[in-house]
Amino acid sequence: MSDPVRTIAERVRGRVLREGVDLARDDALAARYAVEEVRRYSERALAGAHAPLGDEPGTTREVVASITGYGPLQPFFDDPTVEEIWINSPTRVFVARAGVPELTTLVLSDREVRDLVERMLQHSGRRVDLSSPFVDASLPDGSRLHVAIPDVTRSHWAVNVRKFQQRIRSLGQLVDLGSMSRQASEFLRMSVLAGANILVSGATHTGKTTMLNALMSSARTSDRVVTVEETFELDLDVRDLVSMQCRQPNLEGTGEITLRRLIKEALRMRPDRLVVGEVREAESLDLLIALNSGVPGMCTIHANSARDALAKLCTLPLLAGRNIDSAFVVPTVASCIDIVVHLAIDRDGHRRVVEIAAPTGEVVGGAVTVDRLFGFDRGELAATGSHPARLEKFNAAGLDPAIVLGAAA
Repeated sequence: MSDPVRTIAERVRGRVLREGVDLARDDALAARYAVEEVRRYSERALAGAHAPLGDEPGTTREVVASITGYGPLQPFFDDPTVEEIWINSPTRVFVARAGVPELTTLVLSDREVRDLVERMLQHSGRRVDLSSPFVDASLPDGSRLHVAIPDVTRSHWAVNVRKFQQRIRSLGQLVDLGSMSRQASEFLRMSVLAGANILVSGATHTGKTTMLNALMSSARTSDRVVTVEETFELDLDVRDLVSMQCRQPNLEGTGEITLRRLIKEALRMRPDRLVVGEVREAESLDLLIALNSGVPGMCTIHANSARDALAKLCTLPLLAGRNIDSAFVVPTVASCIDIVVHLAIDRDGHRRVVEIAAPTGEVVGGAVTVDRLFGFDRGELAATGSHPARLEKFNAAGLDPAIVLGAAA
């Protein structure tokens, strides 16, 4: 932040305190105050009290951003091509466009980074301090914030903002972007309509949450959907929707609400479909129990392939306690999960579906067996000729996958 912007911003803040107004609720008033103070600054500059401003409109925008927005980061929030922003240190600020990271020329101070984080957390009610050195929160626009501070990090605050994107809301849009084939999208649409339990897997930033949004666009309009997440990320276009997120413990160490608790509470809300943002730990057991009770569901998981995703889902529930045995978990995964959609991102930042698999319901050698329905071959996603071994849900919904997949090989 330049000295003129800092000076003008302080004058605006002083005026706000004197007049007792709330600029956060009135963007027009913030802009008016900024314009007036920039004009006064320029008048003093003409009298020789200050150095002249080279760009008054630009200075006004910076002042407004420093007061009501996210200061030096605001241009990146306003830029629709920027997908992610992260700060490794005050002199190492990165952004990602189309999945490709780039180092910006922005240089901050430690104080500015801390002020930005405090402003971002202001609406969430969450905190970050020595006793709680990590924080996950949602920004007012739906973007996701993650912060880690020393002494967990070496010397600087590490900040990551994954911006909320509204561009992709359907499977058809993913087809238009080249992320999957039309045939694959039709099969996934049919699977959603049939009430199949779908597991979306992939590495970080491969588009798993976007895929959940796109899949749910194919749900029936009469479905009552309940979503549970660590922090709000999903943006479903659903008529009957309840969204819940976890809560961190308060200063006394109480009041925490975990993902496990939310999944259990969701089952009391008579959902027609349960969507879990991501499973990482013991909450996977509660998800399996919910799916095993007949509630159709979807979730995401970090994995390197569709088979690895199923193997991981067979392992995570064991974290719930010593009384949980793989003899229960593995067959339950085999019988509950109907479809696995695996995503990947290439060096150019292009995200795509690289595999769609269907568990057969059988366990061989302690592992869930799967049929690979679609695979990425020669630069495109193509059907393998295999069909799902279990057709009960499709038949009950009056749907036939063979219409989309063709004759069985």
